[in-house]
Amino acid sequence: MNTEHDWITTPVTADILRGALDVERTTHGLLPHRLPARARRQIPDDQLAVAEAQSSGVRLAFRTRATIIELDTLPTKRAYRGLPTPADGVYDLLVDGRLAAQATVAGGKVRTIDMATQSVELREGPHGTARFTDLPAGDKDVEIWLPHTEITELIALRTDAPVESAPDSGRRVWLHHGSSISHGSNAIRPTAIWPALAAAQGGVELVNLGFGGSALLDPFTARAMRDTPADLISVKIGINVVNADVMRLRAFTPAVHGFLDTIREGHPTTPLLVVSSILCPVQEDTPGPLAPDFDSGTLRFKATGDPAERATGRLTLNVIRDALARIVEQRAADDPNLHYLDGRDLYGETDYAELPLPDEIHPDPAGHRRIGENFARLAFGAGGPFATTTDRPEMITTEPRRPAAP
Repeated sequence: MNTEHDWITTPVTADILRGALDVERTTHGLLPHRLPARARRQIPDDQLAVAEAQSSGVRLAFRTRATIIELDTLPTKRAYRGLPTPADGVYDLLVDGRLAAQATVAGGKVRTIDMATQSVELREGPHGTARFTDLPAGDKDVEIWLPHTEITELIALRTDAPVESAPDSGRRVWLHHGSSISHGSNAIRPTAIWPALAAAQGGVELVNLGFGGSALLDPFTARAMRDTPADLISVKIGINVVNADVMRLRAFTPAVHGFLDTIREGHPTTPLLVVSSILCPVQEDTPGPLAPDFDSGTLRFKATGDPAERATGRLTLNVIRDALARIVEQRAADDPNLHYLDGRDLYGETDYAELPLPDEIHPDPAGHRRIGENFARLAFGAGGPFATTTDRPEMITTEPRRPAAP
């Protein structure tokens, strides 16, 4: 902590958080969660438990005249045994919606994962401070987006001027669920993950339930979405179901129906967009499970299933796209606010040729930008399912509202 200023310490509470569905008091401070406690009690594995606690899309939002801001946090970082230590996560500070400063926090805890055995080693470490200086004078709306692939315990917020909760933006709330790509894998900073880029272009407030490796049609995730206030909803389905090899076509079809049924219990007329996987050549026609491949000297992934077993119900991305298109077409006869988007319209063959997937699964930062731009154009643009009433006068809308404070 810098002591040369007259600091004002503001408690970090749920009312200055956006993008979190729940918060947990820890011995260090406040830990945002992207699934509520009821759902967390039903999580079956460590992967989702970690993913939902990582702060993708979670940000502090407040109004202040401060020109210097310090945020004390205790990060929990992720590393893979045998691979270079990843860079510290980035904190993006926005002033009136524009990126104004960035910071990192050294230290913290480190979870080292052995990809071969899936064992995890946790090393303790100290908390640190994200410091932002030379911010513009005068009243301004500030957002601090937390690192999207780190668990972030919030300890203290200090400023050189008073802080108050940000006013309601009046923007529509977009609730999105997806896999590691939606979570932000390979993006370099939290506002550069594709859902954040699309939300900025669409002028909406993002609640991101993208969970790395864990978009598996879990009923508790559907219930969390059902109970979360939202004006727009999307679910991106496919890649995790295939690469985890968790079900066959017979189980997949009713699971999708059940997931959508649950969401509709809480959001009967909200625009709901079902999105299939982007192009992923290793899994287009080859079933999972997915396995790490270090033959090239870097981490890549390969599918290990037998394509011939598609005839017996093994899932591939193309099988799932066909199933999702059928399901949405069937349901849309009674649900005019349900829509389908083929993920290859977000990132397809031309995109893959220009911006190949570095590890065969996840896009690079330029790929995130491409996906975000395409989603904004197809979903929020004129004629899209998330267009404003000006662009789609027939669309049923609800009053703009923010998610309720956890």
